[in-house]
Amino acid sequence: MQNEKSAVGDGINEFIQKHRRPIFVSAAAALLLLVLCIAALSVMDILRARAISAVEEFGSRYEELRPSISEEYSANDVAELLAELEDFAKKNSGNIIGAVMGSSAGYAGGKAWSIIGSIYSEQKNWASAEAAWASSAQAAKKTYLAPLAFFNAGAAAEEQGKTQEAIEYYTGSLASSADFPDAPRAQFAIGRLRESLHENAAAIEAYRAVISGWPYDRVWTSLAHNRIIALELQ
Repeated sequence: MQNEKSAVGDGINEFIQKHRRPIFVSAAAALLLLVLCIAALSVMDILRARAISAVEEFGSRYEELRPSISEEYSANDVAELLAELEDFAKKNSGNIIGAVMGSSAGYAGGKAWSIIGSIYSEQKNWASAEAAWASSAQAAKKTYLAPLAFFNAGAAAEEQGKTQEAIEYYTGSLASSADFPDAPRAQFAIGRLRESLHENAAAIEAYRAVISGWPYDRVWTSLAHNRIIALELQ
């Protein structure tokens, strides 16, 4: 038994001696890869923190300007903020950035687009607001911002009379995996818009989805009941 152990040990030593160079090279490569991975993770953490800090700063500037966004004396400040926001949002919404930084990059880019959407909404520039909210939903699709962005894009589309597009946006707000408190309102809006298109069967179906999906919501389920009765009596 002892002889067998000795033979195994000798065999291992002999193998190592014969292949020591490739073994050492492989070990060094593995160590280097580990160091690079740790460094990359550290850099990503720094980039995430910077992106979130930057977008929070943008949010603070927006809140300061918000009361006077439509005033002429704030025009230059608003234009400057919009330009900086759009540059930041584009840099933090791309597929490569998202793949590297994950949902943090999506949040930062999506939040920036949402601030842009808010500014354009305040200015009643509905076309630009719709585009910004749609970009926010796309950039932040894995975060809680997505359903709200889709909803606001739908509202902006409605302001332009773009009924079909609004329905698609509201549907998008319901498709998100993130929790969305205004979900019954979005579902009711789909029914309301279907009704405006004289698609009564689709409208009734949408209203019934409000009732079945959110039975404990007093406001929107009650309104949905009323609209179903009114349509069925026609």
